[in-house]
Amino acid sequence: MPKSKRDRKVSLTRTPRKGLEAKQALIAELRRCVDTYKYIFVFSVANMRNNKLKDVRNAWKHSRIFFGKNKVMMVALGREPSSEYKENLHKVSKHLRGEVGLLFTNRTKDEVDEWFSKFKEVDFARAGNKAMYAVSLDTGPLEQFPHSMEPQLRQLGLPTALKKGVVTLLSDYEVCKEGDVLTPEQARVLKLFGYEMAEFKVTIKFLWNSETGDFQKLVRDTEEEEEDDGDDSSED
Repeated sequence: MPKSKRDRKVSLTRTPRKGLEAKQALIAELRRCVDTYKYIFVFSVANMRNNKLKDVRNAWKHSRIFFGKNKVMMVALGREPSSEYKENLHKVSKHLRGEVGLLFTNRTKDEVDEWFSKFKEVDFARAGNKAMYAVSLDTGPLEQFPHSMEPQLRQLGLPTALKKGVVTLLSDYEVCKEGDVLTPEQARVLKLFGYEMAEFKVTIKFLWNSETGDFQKLVRDTEEEEEDDGDDSSED
């Protein structure tokens, strides 16, 4: 009787190999980009959103962007002077922590600064973000919501009830104060009522020049500290 294909044994040793091969391919691609492009910019992202980063990638198709593989990027560039792929790339690796990425491009520093300084998009805040301003809701009907939403609103803490089939807020309700670290419930309420408090922003922080090997810091220490504080509150 022929053996069923479902009974075929698969060696588990193949799985790690695929992961290793993917990392090796990424390292090779990163080094190819080092050899191809004139500049590497290290950038950080505040209030990371995949769809917003996709917009950035689409606008910079003439360049290459790598994001979210910090350890692999460090291996590709080199962590120490003795292992760096090219002069001073270990200084780039030193700053690959947190929500950061690499932009490989032939565009000048001024061109990069000008474009990214203007690219800011607002989105709904998530739990852990800080409220940009205070939000209060007034007593009365909430006609934007179907009656089936009333239990969910009540579960989120709103003093609601159905009156003649209409969702109604029974008393004034303070959703948040300015500077509050938002809870999941607060973030959900703000989204339901259309308040956008998170700003997706890319900050260009460091520059490496392939022709000279020079590494340059582009942000002040105070800006970096403020951004680190913001990152602490932007986790999902």
